[in-house]
Amino acid sequence: MNTAKFTEKKYIVVLSFVISLFFFWAIALTMGDVLNKHFQNVLNISKSQSGLVQLSIFGAYALMGIPAGLLMKKYGYKAGVLIGLSLFSLGAFLFIPAANNASFSFFRFALFVLAMGMATLETVAHPFVAALGDEQTSDQRVNFAQSFNGLGAIIGPLLGGFFIFGHSSASHDLGSVKSLYTWIGIIILVIAIAFSFIKVPDLKDPHAGENHPEDNTAESKANYDPDAPLWRQKHFIFAVIAQFFNIAAQGGTWAFFINYGVEKMHIPETQASYYFSLSMAMMMVGRFLGTFLMKYIAPNKLLAIAAGCNIILCLIISQSFGWVSFVSLILLNLFLSVMYPTIFSLGLKRLGKNTQQASSFLVMAMFGGAVFPPIMGHIAETDIAHAYLLPIICYLVILAFATKLYQPKTIR
Repeated sequence: MNTAKFTEKKYIVVLSFVISLFFFWAIALTMGDVLNKHFQNVLNISKSQSGLVQLSIFGAYALMGIPAGLLMKKYGYKAGVLIGLSLFSLGAFLFIPAANNASFSFFRFALFVLAMGMATLETVAHPFVAALGDEQTSDQRVNFAQSFNGLGAIIGPLLGGFFIFGHSSASHDLGSVKSLYTWIGIIILVIAIAFSFIKVPDLKDPHAGENHPEDNTAESKANYDPDAPLWRQKHFIFAVIAQFFNIAAQGGTWAFFINYGVEKMHIPETQASYYFSLSMAMMMVGRFLGTFLMKYIAPNKLLAIAAGCNIILCLIISQSFGWVSFVSLILLNLFLSVMYPTIFSLGLKRLGKNTQQASSFLVMAMFGGAVFPPIMGHIAETDIAHAYLLPIICYLVILAFATKLYQPKTIR
């Protein structure tokens, strides 16, 4: 059982603020999945074309990961957060001209800028949270912070469902989208101004110690070199691969949730968006539960259990068993919940001075979310249920990482 402190009293204010960032970018991320269906309705685009929404969002993660890491390394955590919030706000305000021009391409550009901000925040926030306490409890802190990401993910579909699909007139025009994102831009700008006045204490990344106790054992010295470059750190390489497939599964699952509800369950779009929000509640529950269980179960074992459960659920979803399949779709997020933060934290273990650079690559791995939605969209044109067979590939990769490939080992 882990007895190290969760955090220290001097970090509580900063930790609380950083955790709030997880909440706000989740709202924007999940609202993109509501936009998928709305753009199909208003802009007359296909499912595969609407999957380009995720390409715009997660493509920004691929491009912004390394620059965000370099900015964080040179200017520190606080500057990284302020840059991320500024881009976030700018992208939200770009929805105004996009809606005025009713242009899908313009919307994708606005989402790309907004996602550049989210990518910057993700790159900074994870090592930031890890630095606010002992390394032994970094898995718990990241999962706890991601629990509030889960709360934001509940609110995102609720906001989207209410403002975009909640009124018959709003569901057929872009005015509601413009108003909603204008308010998001204002709120994020106010948060950026507030954070500029918060004093961040001097921090030393707990992963960056020159001598980790585990590195002193004979077995570790024979298999692991903490000073080796990242491309030789086997557990990090496989963490990036696992994260790519994790976000691929997540992006595809979320992108067509509402379509599944409408086409297979024959429920209205508004109701489907509320069920999507319920699914996000499962993610929040899963992260709080994961934070607790990691006191007693090794993070990699919990990750393996989650991957195995989602393989079974995807098989059920793909068979169109009515409510049994739809409930399985809702439950996917319960097990998806622990995957992102756990893979992220396992990938950063014992990387020393390379921790911040490694964080950049793990954020870039979110490009997987840009790859699967268009592919699933093509399958969904024939049968939306069969599209959910594709994420099984992702969970098999995650299962391999959790059982064998997570252990720090240097490629000789």
